[in-house]
Amino acid sequence: MGPLQGIRIVEIASLGPGPFAAMMLADLGADVVRVDRADRVRDEVPTTPYPDFLNRGRRSVGINLKNSEGSEVVLRLVESADGLIEGFRPQVAERLGIGPVECLARNPKLVYGRMTGWGQDGPYASMAGHDINYIALSGALGAIGRQGQAPVPPMNLVGDFGGGGMLLAVGMLAAILECQRSGKGQVVDAAMVDGSALLMSFMYNARATGKWADERGANLLDSGAWFYDTYQCADGTYISFGPIEPQFFAEMAEKVGLDISEIEQYDTSTWPTMRKKMAAVVATKTRQQWCDILDGSNACFAPVLNMAEAPQHPHNKARGTFVELDGAIQPAPAPRFSRTPAEIAGPAPNPGEQTTAALLSWGFEAAEVEALRQSGAVK
Repeated sequence: MGPLQGIRIVEIASLGPGPFAAMMLADLGADVVRVDRADRVRDEVPTTPYPDFLNRGRRSVGINLKNSEGSEVVLRLVESADGLIEGFRPQVAERLGIGPVECLARNPKLVYGRMTGWGQDGPYASMAGHDINYIALSGALGAIGRQGQAPVPPMNLVGDFGGGGMLLAVGMLAAILECQRSGKGQVVDAAMVDGSALLMSFMYNARATGKWADERGANLLDSGAWFYDTYQCADGTYISFGPIEPQFFAEMAEKVGLDISEIEQYDTSTWPTMRKKMAAVVATKTRQQWCDILDGSNACFAPVLNMAEAPQHPHNKARGTFVELDGAIQPAPAPRFSRTPAEIAGPAPNPGEQTTAALLSWGFEAAEVEALRQSGAVK
């Protein structure tokens, strides 16, 4: 299953970007064992999947990392792993005895992935923070929003998931590939400040060449251009347009019934007036009526769907962009592979649900597992 079949990853449980990176690797076929805190393991046998899509596709073991024997279990797992992912603040893993020095001593070929907001060093490294703070520092947040209005947090897509978890997954894969040539592991320091800055490369380039203003909502791709924006329909829903190229711009205008014969597309002095005209035209029809007119065209159009509507759209259904697993609709693995298709190996496990089975499959003896359970190192 998946192009990463045969790759083994140890994931130290965390929130947000770390689990997202591990989910991506598991979707692509890696054998990921998630180390959950022993005190999160329920005494009764769980009867339903754990309600967290980010934890799907791997097994969970309950380990007490404050117990020296528990830390030793992680180091034993590391011995036969290709990679480890942790999302602690700097120096926490070291204090638990599972830092890079200890892990690479056990397995010199290990790729040790570290996921933080600020990074492992720098003046802010020891500070608490969240996605909004990290993208604020990289310049991403300051560029998002309407003209004359406050910056708008883009949920936690840019920091946690795009600039965080996805960049960590790329870094892990690159280092694992390099290890196959060199035979040496290394540490991957993935920081959301760095990743969200990297996602802004296009905008920083445009600014450097005089094509991007520091003012929010005054540029081509940030709602400044009237033809690259969303508009409200007669039924209160929204549609989106983005015809940057002149031929697509002309088709959009023809389809919606706008006269642009005397309008220069990139003359910014006309943008405020044309925005009002476009808003008035779009408001005359419902979203479905606009879909009937614009679907199949090159007007660079799409309806703005909410999360209940998106899985039901014909294009998403045809592509299998969303899947249903144990009654829950969630995004399908991506990207697509022609020969080794990715798939969800199973729903999210409850903490510690497969402690015994996972440890046995990773080389522990049954007697060892029982002794660890008796000592409180695992649950």
